[in-house]
Amino acid sequence: MTFKKRMFFMVFIVGILACHKDHVSENLELEIPPHFPDIQYNLKDNAITNDKFNLGKKLFYDPILSADNTISCGSCHIQTSAFTHHGHSLSHGIYDRIGKRNSPPIMNLAWNNSFMWDGGIFNLDLLSISPITNHAEMDETLPHILQKLKSYPNYPSLFKNAFGQDSITGTLFLKALAQFMLMCTSTHSKYDSFILKKTELSPLELQGYQVFKNHCNVCHREPLFTNHEYLNNGLSISSFNDLGRGLITSNVNDNYTFKVPSLRNLSYTAPYMHDGRYLNLEAVFDHYSYGVQPTPNLAPILKNRIPLDSNDRKSLIAFLNTLNDKSFLFDTKLSAP
Repeated sequence: MTFKKRMFFMVFIVGILACHKDHVSENLELEIPPHFPDIQYNLKDNAITNDKFNLGKKLFYDPILSADNTISCGSCHIQTSAFTHHGHSLSHGIYDRIGKRNSPPIMNLAWNNSFMWDGGIFNLDLLSISPITNHAEMDETLPHILQKLKSYPNYPSLFKNAFGQDSITGTLFLKALAQFMLMCTSTHSKYDSFILKKTELSPLELQGYQVFKNHCNVCHREPLFTNHEYLNNGLSISSFNDLGRGLITSNVNDNYTFKVPSLRNLSYTAPYMHDGRYLNLEAVFDHYSYGVQPTPNLAPILKNRIPLDSNDRKSLIAFLNTLNDKSFLFDTKLSAP
């Protein structure tokens, strides 16, 4: 599906109508700003409807998805933190188990064709199964979840309304969760208004925008502020010796490479890096200014590091703040039911 980039419009999703008897599920609108690229998700296989989205939201916030019924997806992906795990450097799951990576944001995933820090998931419909079955996170199994959902009040009828089927299957369960994540779109920052010529940036923000274009835009490419690549950014090796994408590809050239994260809502997604090692942006700037390690597969742009003086840092932070989107962080449509 191709979306025009020169006009602002709302795309009506021609959905699979979830029907039984007289019940018809309304289609939902997916907002595609004119300055955004085409989405990567195949809506023909999972068109968005109101019933499927609401089912996905209920599942997202329901701790029944974890082995001990205490941890939901929303426990580690908090809306007001751009669906990251505020206050935790590493994912924190059931029984106080600690993972080895920082919880990534759930934001603008319709524009992604690979997921997780290592790109081990290639389809949004499959994304949820990883944290659900991860020992340190939710430690559950898909068959047991389906068993619980079938015996739980309301879920059978909710699935019936959403998909028009009596059975609750793993495929439908994962598609419902994908529906919720598809609608987690952050497109209304000050930066977006500036690009659409609806507002102006301050002189300091414009100065920071230029610093960004000079030093950051190669990897954090506008307007999503990621190039979706897996790069080694010169971090020292952690105690976990996490090989990153190398674990997925078994290619030594991919060792210690991780997905370039989006910079949107950066003020709310600390701590930073795949392992949450940096608590604030000053620490991040310090790393790129003089902390980059000369690893064999270091991203080429970092071979000379990125020296940022105090004026660069001040203006860059001012610009990065224009990427915050409070309408996304406090959208009641995405809040816990």
